[in-house]
Amino acid sequence: MTTGLWELVLKGLWTTLQLLLLSALLATAVSFVVGVARTHRLWIVRFLAGFYTEVFRGTSALVMIFWVFFVLPPAFGWQLVPMWAGTLALGLTYGAYGSEIVRGALNSVDPAQREGGIALSFTPWQRMRLILLPQAVPEMIPSFSNLLVELLKGTSLVSIMGMGDLAFSGNLVRLALQESAEIYTYLLIAYFVIAFALTRLMRGLEKRLKRGVGKELPSGAAAREAGRARTTAGVGAAGGGAA
Repeated sequence: MTTGLWELVLKGLWTTLQLLLLSALLATAVSFVVGVARTHRLWIVRFLAGFYTEVFRGTSALVMIFWVFFVLPPAFGWQLVPMWAGTLALGLTYGAYGSEIVRGALNSVDPAQREGGIALSFTPWQRMRLILLPQAVPEMIPSFSNLLVELLKGTSLVSIMGMGDLAFSGNLVRLALQESAEIYTYLLIAYFVIAFALTRLMRGLEKRLKRGVGKELPSGAAAREAGRARTTAGVGAAGGGAA
């Protein structure tokens, strides 16, 4: 490829990275807000959060991009630039999936932890911030890592708006060179490298967060065996002292 075509591909790569970052930030914010709302004590809050999740999780990301870019603006008399339209559509769509990750992780925390917070007279927000989230967030990271890779692949959908992302730029190069194998091989490698870097980054974040939670507790059977061993040792020591 010529230098000009390489520059076109690199510009598309930069656009994809920007879109990935912005939509990931929006999806993360939506995931935590909606996920926490789905565990709220008020049923109306849970209902509204669940309704949002089912709507955006049950619709196509491609159709949502079309709707946000082509349908929504005329209805309100304004127009979104492709970058913000793509960010909004992808962030809201993948945020719905992320909210289920947050909800599941929060519900997996031992109920005794909640009861301990109540016994200490913590407010619901204090229990969430000081007890539940520190234990639930490390468990969310593997699922969020998979979701982030899916979001990366979903960014290629914005090419339907004529947005110059990596997929759109690659298609222009393909038309210019009339060569599909070479350019699409480069695209596959580019997406793989980005995805690999993201998974490494998320794995490092997971290790760092779990390091701050505490040591892993033994299983129930192992704990019982350890208890019996301590009891036996204590009885033996007492018997030896009496002798």
